[in-house]
Amino acid sequence: MTPESVRPSAPSGIRWSAATSAFQIEGSRPAGESGRSIWDDFLENPGAIIDGSTAEPACDSYRRPDADVALAAGLGLDRYRFSIPWARVQPDGVGRGDTSALDHYSRLVDLLLDAGVAPFPTLFHWEMPSSVEADGGWLERDTAERFADYAAIVADRLGDRVQHWYTLNEPAMTTLQGYAVGALAPGKQLLFGALPTAHHQLLAHARAAAVLRAHGASAVGLVNNHTWVLPLRDTADDHQAAAVYDLIHNRIFSEPLLAGAYPDLAGLGLPPMPVQDGDLEAIRSSIDFYGINFYNPTTVSAAADDSPIPFDFVPTPGVPVTGFGPEWPIMPGALRELLIDLHTRHPHLPPVIIGENGASFPEPERATRVEDTERIEYLAGHIAAVGAAIDAGVPVEEFTVWSLLDNWEWADGYTQRFGLVHVDFETGERTPKASYEWYRDVISGSRATTIAAEEAR
Repeated sequence: MTPESVRPSAPSGIRWSAATSAFQIEGSRPAGESGRSIWDDFLENPGAIIDGSTAEPACDSYRRPDADVALAAGLGLDRYRFSIPWARVQPDGVGRGDTSALDHYSRLVDLLLDAGVAPFPTLFHWEMPSSVEADGGWLERDTAERFADYAAIVADRLGDRVQHWYTLNEPAMTTLQGYAVGALAPGKQLLFGALPTAHHQLLAHARAAAVLRAHGASAVGLVNNHTWVLPLRDTADDHQAAAVYDLIHNRIFSEPLLAGAYPDLAGLGLPPMPVQDGDLEAIRSSIDFYGINFYNPTTVSAAADDSPIPFDFVPTPGVPVTGFGPEWPIMPGALRELLIDLHTRHPHLPPVIIGENGASFPEPERATRVEDTERIEYLAGHIAAVGAAIDAGVPVEEFTVWSLLDNWEWADGYTQRFGLVHVDFETGERTPKASYEWYRDVISGSRATTIAAEEAR
């Protein structure tokens, strides 16, 4: 039974979505070197994946698109966010697209449209072709142009039916975890030397956005991971540490998109971004909405004098945590504060989309029924926080749950489950959890309230 505290209650007048990503759910990985991505490379490093697993077959979704579309439609979603993997569509990062892969995503789009769910693809959910990374990846400016070429291939095939696009997923995590500390693919440890990848990703987004609009797109944006940064103590040093981390996790991505300039890096003793004439103008005019993935706040303290970075990550005191432990504290109010702060900094903020929000908790590998009350409580709290931000004037127009399905969770392999739907990774069997039914009721209740309000006018 759903606890009274998390009965369906949600803002009216917004869209409702759920999300997945290709590498995490599809399986059916291309054989051989062609079509290889940086994640195929990364997972072969001993110890890189906590349980030693691979993304094969994951949810086997490449062979089961009908089942996944039925689950999306069963929720009553307005839109379904999925990703199209660069490495599968353009295996070597150059030349024409792979016809069979494009056929697959064309069929997925048609299935969604026939089910009354709008397709909302993401062009880059971390799946860079290995050959592009071998040429420098996001450290090289030319990668932005190669990404635009890939976007054109996809838009040529799908642009007649797809109106809404995400270009990049979480460029902050690519920069910070992929290139700065090596926790994710491509596994580099460049620390502040990773910062040029932020600019090249934003430039790639701008180039791709222009291509998508030329193919008739009505709304294009990227979705970044944002966190509400808290100082551990009320001291000048900890507040300074929090300000620095806020800059490199949040503002180095938000400011170019929303204000057309990077925050002050020289004040931190860092070199300027590799900006060329026209870059910032293109980036600033590139979004029709601002996408935010939010999972948790981040608490920091000042680092020791001999540390190569000026902050330390510490547990957030006094709050519950997800299945990741202290690394992922639960504080729904932090989402409200982040949204209000962003709107305060940028009063002309475009429409905001929450592109991912969700949580992992321990669950059985096999299940006929999962009463995931903790997930329901997590989502209810964050949906309420979005409602409070809307009441404060923040133009949030869409909320997206991560994830529709349990999946292969990157470096954590199969040890974390985020899904509204339980997946038996041996059989592929899908079993909706209690949270699936709860979210379905949230959506129908919100829609009914919206209709009633419109009829009362």
